[in-house]
Amino acid sequence: MKLSSIIPAPELHYFTLLLVTGLYTPGRGEITSLDAGNIDDILNSAGVALVNFYADWCRFSQMLHPIFEESSNIVREEYPDATQVVFARVDCDQHSDIAQRYRISKYPTLKLFRNGMMMKREYRGQRSVTAIADFIRQQKVDPIKVIENLEEISTVDRSRRTIIGYFETKDSDNYRTYEKVANILRDDCVFLASFGEVSKPERFSGDNIIYKPMGENVPDMVYMGSLTNFDLSYAWTQDKCVPLVREITFENGEELTEEGIPFLILFHQRDDTESLEKFQQEVARQLISEKGSINFLHADCDKFRHPLLHIQKTPADCPVIAIDSFRHMYVFPEFSDLAVPGKLRQFVLDLHSGKLHREFHHGPDPTDSTPGQPEENGEVASNPPESSFQKLAPSETRYTILRDRDEL
Repeated sequence: MKLSSIIPAPELHYFTLLLVTGLYTPGRGEITSLDAGNIDDILNSAGVALVNFYADWCRFSQMLHPIFEESSNIVREEYPDATQVVFARVDCDQHSDIAQRYRISKYPTLKLFRNGMMMKREYRGQRSVTAIADFIRQQKVDPIKVIENLEEISTVDRSRRTIIGYFETKDSDNYRTYEKVANILRDDCVFLASFGEVSKPERFSGDNIIYKPMGENVPDMVYMGSLTNFDLSYAWTQDKCVPLVREITFENGEELTEEGIPFLILFHQRDDTESLEKFQQEVARQLISEKGSINFLHADCDKFRHPLLHIQKTPADCPVIAIDSFRHMYVFPEFSDLAVPGKLRQFVLDLHSGKLHREFHHGPDPTDSTPGQPEENGEVASNPPESSFQKLAPSETRYTILRDRDEL
């Protein structure tokens, strides 16, 4: 594979020059090497930290080293305070305990940290000096928009989840906690804040935070916990900002696939909000205990035509519910079966027990035969379609992949 397909021309020339002359060795830039003795102190004291988890034998890691260091040098000029932005690296061969701690499954992996807390979304953009530096600049932009007049609240975009904080002053522990939470969840919610006389009408019992859900006629929700307790504030805000059923797109597909747990997906037309609401309600009613063992997702039928064709469906068949286990895809019998109590839950439990996989290979279990229904003359069921969403996983043209998933 050509280096030019991975590294833009200017960075490629720089890397090739160093490689040919033998001048490049890791450590020339202002990169902090992390180990078990310093990682917590360094990350906890950094407002933003970008950490490169690498292995010296990995060719993609080798290509990234000079780019990462030059990015660090550029960003350091803009943010000279060492506590504002830190570029760091972990040699995963030398520090396998750290690699395991952060569940590194490919090299190189660029993870973002804020005040010691690892962000769910890692850097997956272009590996160029410009792109990495721009990414850090974006992370330093204040995610909170200040409200100068309470009338602005009436113009809030109700198609997005919004958190609004009303504070007496910016210089307070209440606001500092709010700011910390907003920085972490900046990609999931819109964050607004007002202060002083502007916020006074909404501070009849002191500083407070409200959540405005999506939808024009949905009532606001008020945070009732301690405003200075980060753990409580973060948990409440995350619950409101990160939906139980998330949308999968081509932009976040790699990230979702790398979480390593199967997908339960509703394919629906973009304007079919009724089917989505029914699916969301049944997931919350039947499957809340399965959160963490399967990802609940919805996808645009038109954008994801290929996975639908894979299970012999078209956008005209939507809404369609299916499971992708990263080995095979299994189709939920009928969307109308959502109304059958426990049916969706059993579908997921049958995946975990191996029943879906077994029945696709060998036909229905004997105990599942419907009385009075003729047998299929011993005919063995056809194999289930292969996974379609596995193709969105990290590519071997960009990463050295360390592990495979077990079959379900």
